[in-house]
Amino acid sequence: MSAPISNVRPAPDQVLVDIADYVLNYDIQSGLAYETARNCLIDTLGCGLEALEYPACRKLLGPVVPGTVVPHGAKVPGTQFQLDPVQAAFNIGAMIRWLDFNDTWLAAEWGHPSDNLGGILATADWLSRTAIAAGKPPLTMRDVLTGMIKAHEIQGCIALENSFNKVGLDHVVLVKVASTAVVAQMLGLDRDEVINAVSLAWVDGQSLRTYRHAPNTGSRKSWAAGDATSRAVRLALIARTGEMGYPSVLSAKTWGFYDVLFKGQPFKFQRPYGSYVMENVLFKISFPAEFHSQTAVECAMQIHERLKTLGKTTDDIEKITIRTHEACIRIIDKKGPLNNPADRDHCIQYMVAVPLLFGRLTAADYEDDIARDPRIDLLRDKITCVEDPAYTRDYHDPDKRSIANALTVHFTDGSTLDEVVCEYPIGHKRRRTDGIPLLEAKFKTNLARMFPARQQAKILDVSLDQAKLEAMPVNEYVDLYVI
Repeated sequence: MSAPISNVRPAPDQVLVDIADYVLNYDIQSGLAYETARNCLIDTLGCGLEALEYPACRKLLGPVVPGTVVPHGAKVPGTQFQLDPVQAAFNIGAMIRWLDFNDTWLAAEWGHPSDNLGGILATADWLSRTAIAAGKPPLTMRDVLTGMIKAHEIQGCIALENSFNKVGLDHVVLVKVASTAVVAQMLGLDRDEVINAVSLAWVDGQSLRTYRHAPNTGSRKSWAAGDATSRAVRLALIARTGEMGYPSVLSAKTWGFYDVLFKGQPFKFQRPYGSYVMENVLFKISFPAEFHSQTAVECAMQIHERLKTLGKTTDDIEKITIRTHEACIRIIDKKGPLNNPADRDHCIQYMVAVPLLFGRLTAADYEDDIARDPRIDLLRDKITCVEDPAYTRDYHDPDKRSIANALTVHFTDGSTLDEVVCEYPIGHKRRRTDGIPLLEAKFKTNLARMFPARQQAKILDVSLDQAKLEAMPVNEYVDLYVI
């Protein structure tokens, strides 16, 4: 009996080729993309600084072997750690993702493209310090912004038409792939080596989404992207040694990604790689909440004020109906006990109940001391989600990309509040003019958590000036954040 599969090594899958050609050859001309990338950079670093206030995050940081310092290694903002680029990528990636407050991309697959900053910034800083030690010029922050734009684009364009969550895989697979491609380019790999590196990223058995869903929701969802972006740095470094790749890693019959993990379906693409994703990325500005709930929380904040005006409290509420989109129901519509902060920040009922009660939603509101307030669970039980097919269509429409929610409150006396509707959150491109001043204010608040006034002023002087930031050596910019 002869083997049914040919042993002739095939040409690389087109998906691998397109990614490699994009990171190596595409010249980004969009000023909007670079400006948005700068805003994304400061917002992402600010999220990481806030996360350092939480012991659950800090305990994961530092070198693998305590006390290790790597000469010319990458520095971790907000800490005294100087690490190899793989471990630095994990540290930075875990910090920026910890509070679910960095940017978001919503499509057939969801995700947070700024998660890639862990690998990009760690690699750029390490390369810069190593170059300076050898008497060579460092990379500049424009190189970092370029890497961010390209990583956003790879992750986001694959996500537009391909749902990994529907086959049980977590979106951090796309962080690993995007970070691997960009880091490979930064390391100076040639076209074949980049293709090899990206193939290695697809070969890995990918993360299950179980840590994002009941009954297993847990804190791994806060460091999974850090793990993915650090793994990307490791794979790119392996490829740099000349290690072979796997050209039909996606399409190989029986053993490829499509057959093993994607129900035999090849990837679909809506558009070629450019700068679309960075230009249209969503910022979490007002609330550290899973993005499908952002507009619902905004509605809840308005209703909190209406209740005060009417002289009513949440005790007067009989039920609340949330008219929403399908993705919201699939991800965060959750009943029953909530076991930890990671469980709570993926429950739309919790994220609506807290602002209705307190007129706020902060990262601290997911902690046990707030969650044990019995009024929260009483109110959660009164909240029901209902899909509106029009909201689901607008969510997928590339010209709208809405994330709509509408709340209707019914009182025990039989009266009803007029429905409160919000289609686009403050961090949406359609509300960018209103959002950027608030994003900058969020950054300033996060800097003030960590640094004295003079250090804050130095960071802001560079970070809010596009030309200054782009021209600054990476190592000098990172040094501004060192404790």
